[in-house]
Amino acid sequence: MLDDKRYLAVIPARAGSKGLPGKNLLPLGGKPMIAWSIEAASASRYLDKVIVSSEDEGILSVGRRWGADVPFVRPQELAEDGTPGIDVVLHACRAVPGYDYVVLLQPTSPLRSAEDIDRAIELCRDAGAPVCVSVTKPEKSPYWMYFVDEAGHMAPVVDAGRLPALRQALPEAYALNGAVYVARIDWLERERSFLTAETVAYVMPRERSVDIDTAMDFKLAEALIA
Repeated sequence: MLDDKRYLAVIPARAGSKGLPGKNLLPLGGKPMIAWSIEAASASRYLDKVIVSSEDEGILSVGRRWGADVPFVRPQELAEDGTPGIDVVLHACRAVPGYDYVVLLQPTSPLRSAEDIDRAIELCRDAGAPVCVSVTKPEKSPYWMYFVDEAGHMAPVVDAGRLPALRQALPEAYALNGAVYVARIDWLERERSFLTAETVAYVMPRERSVDIDTAMDFKLAEALIA
């Protein structure tokens, strides 16, 4: 709780994954990957309840074992490949009422810390914003990125006219890292998105911003933990 506002943490973890099958339960640093998010959430100063949302009993069982609440089994229609993530979050908020804010913690961001969670919540409060999301500086600037068509021709992703000669002179850009999303629940019900003109950014370092989607991402997280 912060300023008499109640915070619900939602960790969504479905069984299906095409990029890295079974990734939410893969052993990472001696524990299932989802356990990293549960532990960080449990160590937060502000989160009042931490729940796991899943359609899979194996994931729910691991969630319980590592200290998360499991108040429901997610309906199968909210666990398909094409299910919008916002539908999963709002379903959890409706199933567990009585909270002012929801904090989405994707289990594929295991290196985010309790401090990251708390600082994102504080930033949301201090900025007077209804929503805050975590970002990081990408390794490559979008100003140096290109589309390539079927014929192999290149077109810049960002039409910036004449780019500065020095990389250091480029405008700073940030990318979503998927680690922390904070939003006022009544606002999120209306907007149905964490990303609007009102969104403020909490900046995280790249070493805590690994978003695991592939085997290569997983190996990077293993190396950073080691």
